[in-house]
Amino acid sequence: MNISRQKFATQVEATLLAEIRRTAEEDGRQLQAVIEDALRIYLEERRRATPRRHIMAHYQASHDHYATLYERLAK
Repeated sequence: MNISRQKFATQVEATLLAEIRRTAEEDGRQLQAVIEDALRIYLEERRRATPRRHIMAHYQASHDHYATLYERLAK
């Protein structure tokens, strides 16, 4: 599989970079691979944390319809 890569530059805290380098070395992996994994994990967690619009629309409709019931149940 031929994956297209693009170079970029950024800055991070020195201690964070040292730790990620140490981790890559301990795992016998390239720094690039560890950083790519971290970016993928971050994006996946962010996607999962964001409620989907159609789910939120159904929730809101339910809340609007059953607001009185929900208030009574909360007491």
